[in-house]
Amino acid sequence: MGSFKIEFKGVVEKEIRRMPRELISNVLDSIEKLSEEPVPHQAIKLMGVAATYRLRIGDYRIIYQVDKKSKTIVIHHIRHRREVYRGLS
Repeated sequence: MGSFKIEFKGVVEKEIRRMPRELISNVLDSIEKLSEEPVPHQAIKLMGVAATYRLRIGDYRIIYQVDKKSKTIVIHHIRHRREVYRGLS
């Protein structure tokens, strides 16, 4: 598939700072792997939102969007599972 460019929305940095320290490296590694495989087998497409997926890392979820034309992945949120779906759509 080739290498995809990864972009972060402004709120993601704040969300990463709020995470438990032991999960941060695991989450960042998973995001880095998305550049080579934008839709891994454990990613689930979100209904009602175009080309948007969720990737589960323990109790946290990475919400991201894939643009295959421009080969870009935009990370929208990294939040705890009980908070991540509020306000999507």
